[in-house]
Amino acid sequence: MLHHLSPSPQLSLVAPSSHYRRRRPARVVRVFRSICRTLPIFTPKCKIPVGAATTVACSAVASPLSGTDSRRNSLVTGTLFGCRKGRVSFSIQENPRCLPSLVVELSLLTHVLLREMSTGMVRIALECEKNSGNAANDGKAASLSSRALLEEPLWTLFCNGKRNGYGVRREPTEDDLGVMETLRVVSMGAGVLPARAEGEEEVAYLRAGFDHIIASRDAETLYMTSPDDGPGPDLTIFFVRM
Repeated sequence: MLHHLSPSPQLSLVAPSSHYRRRRPARVVRVFRSICRTLPIFTPKCKIPVGAATTVACSAVASPLSGTDSRRNSLVTGTLFGCRKGRVSFSIQENPRCLPSLVVELSLLTHVLLREMSTGMVRIALECEKNSGNAANDGKAASLSSRALLEEPLWTLFCNGKRNGYGVRREPTEDDLGVMETLRVVSMGAGVLPARAEGEEEVAYLRAGFDHIIASRDAETLYMTSPDDGPGPDLTIFFVRM
């Protein structure tokens, strides 16, 4: 979690629109890769054999990132950031100049993530359980079941198949907004934000475009894109409700 990072006096970030622009037309290779990346390469709780065919039924429940229309794919801006000796947070914005639509604090240390990124491929899975009710609280259960996946408050976190604690959804803090404001002109890149005062920590960040794919009401995927399919880290984030 960040400490002592204040937003700019004049916050220029704007509220996201009610929908996101469509993805640009993809080449055959990009389409094939997109389909493959929607399938998790590890399933800590599911016991489905690798290569087994699965059928997913789509639901009308909308994601907070997809607005209220029926489009299932969109391109968003994702930022992983955190103090070098602290935990990583993940922020999603419609574009770099918008307020965050989602902030998840991960119990994953920044140096651990940087080490995993050095391998070239990172798969982060955030899993939560479906809430089941009984006859006495059917109304409450129905309300919980209608909640969008990315509105869940808590997930179990796996990084490259290893359990790493939890991910907690929270409202953007002033520190988060300060980082987003500083990076508002950055659409893609990685680096370090210098400490603003003596005794404060530097903040490492990675920002990129992410294809957001809604497979069903209980499965959404964000995978990092690179310009013209160029070389770079391969990062995919899965949100799953089981």
